[in-house]
Amino acid sequence: MLIKLAALGALGFAGYKYFEKNQAKPAFARNQGDAQIRDAGPESMRDETNRDWAKTDEESDQSFPASDPPANY
Repeated sequence: MLIKLAALGALGFAGYKYFEKNQAKPAFARNQGDAQIRDAGPESMRDETNRDWAKTDEESDQSFPASDPPANY
Protein backbone atom coordinates (compact mmCIF):
# COMPACT_ATOMS: atom_id res chain seq x y z
CA MET A 1 0.00 0.00 0.00
CA LEU A 2 2.81 2.43 0.90
CA ILE A 3 4.64 1.68 -2.36
CA LYS A 4 1.50 2.44 -4.37
CA LEU A 5 1.04 5.72 -2.53
CA ALA A 6 4.67 6.70 -3.14
CA ALA A 7 4.38 5.80 -6.84
CA LEU A 8 1.18 7.83 -7.15
CA GLY A 9 2.86 10.81 -5.45
CA ALA A 10 5.87 10.58 -7.78
CA LEU A 11 3.58 10.38 -10.80
CA GLY A 12 1.64 13.42 -9.60
CA PHE A 13 4.86 15.38 -9.03
CA ALA A 14 6.15 14.47 -12.50
CA GLY A 15 2.83 15.53 -14.04
CA TYR A 16 2.93 18.84 -12.17
CA LYS A 17 6.49 19.57 -13.33
CA TYR A 18 5.52 18.73 -16.93
CA PHE A 19 2.49 21.04 -16.73
CA GLU A 20 4.53 23.83 -15.17
CA LYS A 21 7.19 23.57 -17.88
CA ASN A 22 4.65 23.64 -20.74
CA GLN A 23 2.42 26.46 -19.52
CA ALA A 24 1.52 29.14 -22.03
CA LYS A 25 3.90 32.05 -22.23
CA PRO A 26 2.66 35.67 -22.04
CA ALA A 27 1.84 37.31 -25.36
CA PHE A 28 4.82 39.69 -25.50
CA ALA A 29 6.04 41.03 -28.81
CA ARG A 30 9.65 40.29 -29.70
CA ASN A 31 10.60 43.94 -29.07
CA GLN A 32 9.63 43.66 -25.39
CA GLY A 33 12.85 41.96 -24.28
CA ASP A 34 12.72 40.41 -20.81
CA ALA A 35 9.79 42.54 -19.65
CA GLN A 36 7.41 41.13 -17.07
CA ILE A 37 4.58 43.47 -18.12
CA ARG A 38 3.55 44.00 -21.73
CA ASP A 39 3.46 47.58 -23.00
CA ALA A 40 0.07 48.80 -24.21
CA GLY A 41 -0.80 48.95 -27.88
CA PRO A 42 -1.06 46.64 -30.86
CA GLU A 43 2.65 46.98 -31.68
CA SER A 44 3.48 45.29 -28.36
CA MET A 45 1.30 42.24 -29.00
CA ARG A 46 2.79 38.91 -30.06
CA ASP A 47 0.07 38.16 -32.62
CA GLU A 48 -0.91 40.51 -35.42
CA THR A 49 -4.45 41.91 -35.36
CA ASN A 50 -6.79 41.52 -38.31
CA ARG A 51 -8.30 44.97 -37.91
CA ASP A 52 -7.34 48.50 -36.94
CA TRP A 53 -7.68 49.36 -33.29
CA ALA A 54 -10.41 51.77 -32.28
CA LYS A 55 -9.88 54.36 -29.55
CA THR A 56 -11.82 52.10 -27.18
CA ASP A 57 -9.48 49.16 -27.87
CA GLU A 58 -6.42 51.28 -27.10
CA GLU A 59 -7.90 52.69 -23.89
CA SER A 60 -8.98 49.27 -22.72
CA ASP A 61 -5.51 47.85 -23.32
CA GLN A 62 -3.87 50.77 -21.50
CA SER A 63 -6.09 50.36 -18.43
CA PHE A 64 -5.69 46.56 -18.13
CA PRO A 65 -5.58 45.01 -15.49
CA ALA A 66 -6.91 47.99 -13.53
CA SER A 67 -10.55 47.76 -12.59
CA ASP A 68 -11.32 51.38 -13.47
CA PRO A 69 -12.76 52.09 -16.92
CA PRO A 70 -11.34 54.88 -19.09
CA ALA A 71 -12.47 58.31 -17.90
CA ASN A 72 -13.83 59.54 -21.23
CA TYR A 73 -16.84 57.27 -21.73
